Amino acid sequence: MNLIYVVEQLFQQYGYFVLLLGIPLDFIALPIPPGNSTLTYTGYLAYKGVLQPLPAFLAALAGALLGVTITYWIGYKLGMPLIERYGGWMSITPSLVQKTRRYYDKYGDKLLLAGFFIPGVRQFIGYFVGIIRVPYRTVLIYAYAGCCLWVVAFFALGYGFGEQWQQVFILVERYLKLLFIGLGCLVASLILRKWVMRLVKQR
Repeated sequence: MNLIYVVEQLFQQYGYFVLLLGIPLDFIALPIPPGNSTLTYTGYLAYKGVLQPLPAFLAALAGALLGVTITYWIGYKLGMPLIERYGGWMSITPSLVQKTRRYYDKYGDKLLLAGFFIPGVRQFIGYFVGIIRVPYRTVLIYAYAGCCLWVVAFFALGYGFGEQWQQVFILVERYLKLLFIGLGCLVASLILRKWVMRLVKQR
């Protein structure tokens, strides 16, 4: 079934509640239409006058922030107990979580600003920062800011490009994937270079 058709039917039936309920479900990683297309289509409906722009935007923003908050507290309250009890089955140990937290302390806050745009990553940001016990104050500053940027960008995409939104959306999704694949390769090469130089020094 066409994804846009599914989103359109949901809007026809539930209106603004699609944003208040559907976007949080996207963060929880349930199999529903993804947030990028929902936000862009919301902007398009606001452009057409089907939805009022300000209420639609605020409902989308509230839904996204609610999704981040719910997944953060799920990760914070349940993540470590589950890892301590069952993590060994997946080779995820408390010591690995602590090591991940140290890496996060060094690089992670600013990555939260871009993480919502990375395909497949957005749904796990809240869980991740909750599991490694990032202070909620930090989540408020960085994760909420990144979430707001994500909502603004995709809502504006649909609202700004109007009837051409689908073509532009496909291009944006494609180039976002290429961009982050390229950045991932760059980071991997830098880590590999650092590891090789360390080995050379040890000799």
